[in-house]
Amino acid sequence: MDMPMNAERKSRNADAGESSAIDLTSRARIRNAGLHQFATTGFAGTPLRAIASEAGVAIGLISHHFGSKDGLRAAVESWIVDQFAAAITEADAAAPDSVADTAGRDAAVAQMLKANPLIVGYLRRELLEGSAGRTLIARLARLSLQSVDSMRSGGVASTDRSRVDQVVTVMIRQLGKLFLQPLVDQVVDSFSADERPAAKPELTITVRTPQN
Repeated sequence: MDMPMNAERKSRNADAGESSAIDLTSRARIRNAGLHQFATTGFAGTPLRAIASEAGVAIGLISHHFGSKDGLRAAVESWIVDQFAAAITEADAAAPDSVADTAGRDAAVAQMLKANPLIVGYLRRELLEGSAGRTLIARLARLSLQSVDSMRSGGVASTDRSRVDQVVTVMIRQLGKLFLQPLVDQVVDSFSADERPAAKPELTITVRTPQN
């Protein structure tokens, strides 16, 4: 049975971290629709009319709130960065000394991504379709640097290691599996059912910096 349009919109709004379609402003509905369309269809393949239709607004409201399609993408990406920042803040709030260690922050980010599958889809497309001038990964790297610096200051991360190494490790640890696990799954699925393992292999990633 097809999902009613209003129910479908509510489901997508929940994926984007909102409580219900009724509670949302038109700006938030457009942003959520943009996230969904960009994550599933890609930025270039998404017409503004599709975003307006999903958001239930006139197409002119997109320009009114965001100026352009590029402006909407910038708002979507700012929201994504905010979700990562909020996850880290939540982990710190639950830590004994108000500075969570890497395990606590990784767990909080993983929980946030699990609750927001559209963010995962968007990030995968960003990595595959990214072009010159795109800034989302750089913004997440800066956020990771702030996180690393706070852990170093709080005594829960080494001050002997390079900050570059630590930021790369954080981002690969948090995002690498999300990007590459689907490849592992597809390889396993290419085998006949009688050859596939009972449980699919899970990807683990280690970052090492060559020593001079």
